[in-house]
Parts: sequence; structure tokens; C-alpha cells
Amino acid sequence: MENFMQPINFKGLFLFTPLAFVLSGCSETLYSQTTPLVKNSSESNSYTQIDTALGEKLQPNEEAIAHNISQVIEKSIREQYTAGNALRDAHPKAHGCVRAEFHVLKNIPAQFAKGMFIPDQNYQAWIRFSNASNDASSADIDKDARGIAIKILGVSGQKILESEKQATTQDFIMINHPVFFANDAKRYLSFMNDVNSHNMIRKFHIPFALGVKGTVNALGARNSQIANPLYARYWSMVPYQLGLGNDRKAVKYSVRACSMQPNNLPKNPSHDFLREALKNTLQNTDACMEFLIQPRTSSQMVVEDAMTEWDENKAPFYQVATIHIPKQDFDTPEQNNFCENLSFTPWHALPEHKPLGAVNRMRKVIYENISRVRHDMNSATRQEP
Repeated sequence: MENFMQPINFKGLFLFTPLAFVLSGCSETLYSQTTPLVKNSSESNSYTQIDTALGEKLQPNEEAIAHNISQVIEKSIREQYTAGNALRDAHPKAHGCVRAEFHVLKNIPAQFAKGMFIPDQNYQAWIRFSNASNDASSADIDKDARGIAIKILGVSGQKILESEKQATTQDFIMINHPVFFANDAKRYLSFMNDVNSHNMIRKFHIPFALGVKGTVNALGARNSQIANPLYARYWSMVPYQLGLGNDRKAVKYSVRACSMQPNNLPKNPSHDFLREALKNTLQNTDACMEFLIQPRTSSQMVVEDAMTEWDENKAPFYQVATIHIPKQDFDTPEQNNFCENLSFTPWHALPEHKPLGAVNRMRKVIYENISRVRHDMNSATRQEP
């Protein structure tokens, strides 16, 4: 997936090293090399309009910062890859891209029957499982966050993304950790500058700049080892709108296996054992996952705060759909190539499922540019299936 929300790669930086925000006093920032930051908090008409009734609030210079982050990532991709070989900036290593069926429950509660969640509706889908690390050569046994990107097909209705309003897809993007490590746009830009700096000394600022909560969240996301992508649980981390008009609400999403399995790691895992586990499972049997919605139940669950988990005891998840992954042989050159050409963004969405919060607003700018750069470098057509 086009994803700048990557968890931290701690390799080479002792016990710490997550993502990091550069301290504002550090030199070598990229502000002067990219879009200048404006001096007020007003945004252009092209930037995402906020929903103050649901609690959205623009940060100062948010749009300019989003464009700066986008350019930092573009520079990194162009330095890292040659023409024809460009990968995603995060989640470049896929375990597989599988065909699936997304079935909305017949008895879905009325409060969730909005947008594409039509009772008893069936959709075809593609699902991409991945590691979060920007190092596509990393071994699957390495501790890392794991991602799931779901692309639902045949979703009618005009979409939010201006460049693809007539597309018939709806994307959901999640990782196997419920919270993000940052809320602040300026700190995230500083982090991106820090991570992409060639000055190793700057990287030691990361845990200090993140702060206690950010570092704990980053370590929590980074510390994952799973035995099979089909049996991990995934969360959206950030909130989304559900519905339109006066009854719209803020929600989060989650996906989990229909029946959880023990997370028994292999004793002598191969380099790509998660792909092998996915492949072996789907060669022998179908797989089943549940799609869940968590409605916000308190104003203390702030849509601009991606660092705080919504307590499931106070805001329970409800199943709204079942994902059926049939037996299949997905590991073919043609299907792997098809998967690599796909772009995933939460902004492939109906208005009823509009992404909320600063992290999501910045993703709209960043994902679009990352996808364009990657496809241009690979001379590949950018289109929705």
C-alpha cells in the first residue's frame, strides 16, 4: 500500500529507533528544499475540508506540511530505486495478493447499514498482506508491523478522490496494532527528515523527539511476530466517518480471523515463511475473516488523536461483514505483478466512509504522489481494477 505511516525500523540503533521527529532546532531540515511553509492555518480549496461537528480540527500549515512530507518521500524513493524497479516506500514486501469475497451480513444493525455496507450484499475483493518495513529484503521472522490492504470491487457511487471519482473500488487499510505513534504534522515532517537523513547522529534523536507515548506506541507496533497473516488481528488505527447527514458518526475498523489460531512461530523459519504459510493454508483450505466496526461512544475519543486506543470495553466492535478467501494459487508471476501495480489509499472511498483526522488528511496528499511517482518510474499504468 502507499503508506507513509510505517512503524519504526530499529535496526542499527540499539534498542530504540522507531520513527522519529527531528527536533526543531536540528539542522538539515528539508523545509527550504520543498514547498515553503505558509504563516497561517488556512488551507487551499483543494485540500480536504474538515468536519468540525465530528471533531476535526486543522493544524497550522497542515497542507503545506503534507506536501513537504510527500516530497521528502519522493526524494527517498528516487534515490533508493532505479527506473523500472520502484517499490512502495512502506509495506514493499508482500506476502501475497489474494482473491476474496466480502459479504455484508444480512442482519447488520441499521446504524451500520451506510454506504457500501448494504445488508446481504456480496462484493469481490483483492487483499494484500505485507510487512511494514521499508526494507523489502527483510526476513519475515524479524519483528515488524504487518499490514492488510483490502480493495473492494463493484462499489457503485461517486468517490471522494478527485482523480478517480468514477472508480468502483473502496479500500480499507490496517496494521496489526491499534494506535499510531504521532498526531502532529510538524513532528511527522521532522521525523521524515530525520529518518531520510544521511547523518546517523540525527537518528539518535528519534526516541527523544517521539516522547514517551509516541515511543511506546512505536515499539508496540514494531515488536510483532506472527505465524500466518490470516490469523493476525488488524486495526485501522485512525477514524473514519460512517454515514452522511445528521446521523453520521466516527468509527474505527478492525479485521480478525473467524476462529483465532495459536501464534506458533516455526523453529527454523525460512526467509519468506509468511508467504509460505499463506500459500500452504490456501492450497489446502478456504480462510475466513470478520470485518468489524467500532462506533465512537464518547467525546473523549478524539478523531484527531490517533495515538490513543478507543477502549473496547467502552466502545465495542461489531461484526458487519465476513471475508471469505477461497482456496487458490496466488503465487504466480502474473498475479504478483498485478498486485504490485495496485494502489491502496483510504481515499478510494464513498463519502459515507470519508477518512477523518490529520493523519488521514495528509495521507490523501502523500499517497497520491507516492503512487504517481512509483508508477511513473516503472512506466506502469495507474488504474483501479
